Amino acid sequence: MCGIIGYTGSQSALPILLDGLSRMEYRGYDSAGVAVLCDGKIEVEKAHGRLQNLIEKTGDGHALPGFAGIGHTRWATHGAPNDINSHPHVSGDGRFAIVHNGIIENFAELKAELEARGHTFVSETDTEVVAHLIESYYKGDFKAAVMKAVSRLEGAYALGIVCADHPGTVFGVSKAAPLIVGLGIGENFFASDVTALVSYTKNVIYLNDGEFAEVRSDDVVVYNEIGRPVEKTVSRVAWSIEAAEKGGYEHFMLKEIMEQPAAVKEAIAPRIKGGEIVLDDFELSAEELKKIRKIVITACGSAYHAGCCGRYAIESLTRIPVEVKLASEFRYEDPIIDEHTLMIIVSQSGETADTKAALEEGRRRGASVLAIVNVVGSTIARLADHVLYEWAGPEIAVATTKGFTTQLVLLYLFALYAAKKLKKLDDFEYARLLGEICSLPKRIQNAIDLNGQVIPRLAEKYHNKGSIFFIGRNTDYAVALEGALKMKEISYIHAESYAAGELKHGTIALIDDGTPVVAVCCNESLLEKTANNILEVKARGAEVLALSFRENREIIAQADDVLFVPKTETVFSPAVAVIPLQLLAYYVARANGCDIDKPKNLAKSVTVE
Repeated sequence: MCGIIGYTGSQSALPILLDGLSRMEYRGYDSAGVAVLCDGKIEVEKAHGRLQNLIEKTGDGHALPGFAGIGHTRWATHGAPNDINSHPHVSGDGRFAIVHNGIIENFAELKAELEARGHTFVSETDTEVVAHLIESYYKGDFKAAVMKAVSRLEGAYALGIVCADHPGTVFGVSKAAPLIVGLGIGENFFASDVTALVSYTKNVIYLNDGEFAEVRSDDVVVYNEIGRPVEKTVSRVAWSIEAAEKGGYEHFMLKEIMEQPAAVKEAIAPRIKGGEIVLDDFELSAEELKKIRKIVITACGSAYHAGCCGRYAIESLTRIPVEVKLASEFRYEDPIIDEHTLMIIVSQSGETADTKAALEEGRRRGASVLAIVNVVGSTIARLADHVLYEWAGPEIAVATTKGFTTQLVLLYLFALYAAKKLKKLDDFEYARLLGEICSLPKRIQNAIDLNGQVIPRLAEKYHNKGSIFFIGRNTDYAVALEGALKMKEISYIHAESYAAGELKHGTIALIDDGTPVVAVCCNESLLEKTANNILEVKARGAEVLALSFRENREIIAQADDVLFVPKTETVFSPAVAVIPLQLLAYYVARANGCDIDKPKNLAKSVTVE
């Protein structure tokens, strides 16, 4: 998830572009760049790393004169994070510069076509292809060239484009990615996030999917996909700068919970091509997979819980034994690891110290390593033999939400990919399960919609409790682990998760009148068993909040309160079931007056043991 901004007006463009990028740096900080129209040509400056590097490189915004331009802060997806791959990208003739948020799915095909026609590329990105494509269609009409090029693109993206022949115009394009036009007096803007605009104007236009914005200092015209002007409603932004940085949400955590349908789609969609899972950075052949006798998933915190959830899918589909180990304990166990072991290392930041140490120990013992990380070019990504990037965008809140769900879906994709390679599934079952994975973004959104109004009310009931217990069986137990962690880390309420079948082996002694018990009941094969556990705790006075689907009448009848999720394929259900538990923890913490985004004693990336 990158940030883009465009400006045209009577003020110097560069300071405005840099200020807008600073408001969106949470969207990406691998690199940043600007393109400014100066004296009939395009001047570009880029800097790897944080935005401050670009600010210093451009003399605090004074290096490039000019009154129109575009800017970008990058979260790398195609190509390593460096100056060459940084945006903006320029066409071969230097006439066009482009910034881009999203993924061009058919860029390889277009690149091959353009190379055959003599175009030369300097970067590894999908974005540079768009600049060359526009150049190839340009006959003096800026708008026509942009529209013709965009008609060739596949994927979800937002684009910002400038042309040296049209120094007062910036073009914005939205295709399944946000782009907002800001309306000023004698100046106009666009950006991928309103945070970049509210310092200058609160009058905005939200582009719909497939719309183009031709932005000049004195006018904005929005076109549909066939080039016809469309009437747009001007909206008034009521947020302060502080609120706008969170996209209008009170906390980054809530914003990131709400971003999960899009984040999960971003993780899945580019990896499905022609009805097949394509893992570009994972190259184990069927023969190599057959040599694997054991898979070990190693991680810390929520990433460990993602591994616990993913284990069920991998074992069920591949029939390869899976162990899930805490990275902080791994290297002290004298682990049984050898060349027939695949280690899956899970870390949002890619810098987690214990997880990195576990990776190194596994490599020393001969294991092959697959890393699932969010940060491109991170240490763990560089050390691993294979990498699957989450593409979730940066998380600001310390407590992970979209990082967790994107880790889950990558484990699911790996499980199904490996099962197909190992011929554990027929074509029909493979297609059915792939369809189930592809439906997860919609089901996650449904889980948000079903509970958005209910959970704040329930939080008032449960926020003042001394302890909350979470129970479940099998995949539901794995979800309970994450639900309890979310509750304790941001609300500071003592929360523990237990395998429901273990209640009578000691845990039930802690249940008294009024003790809250959250029962996760999404595994259809075990609903009767979990229903019996609910009766056990209710007989001791517990208040039960159940999480299940509407068809589950027995659970609904027994529970005091119920949260609903859409019915989902069992091995993939944790990605949906966890959503209400994230929301519950958030609203309980809010009711407790906690610092939700920065909970005490915690850091986003644990880089020391």
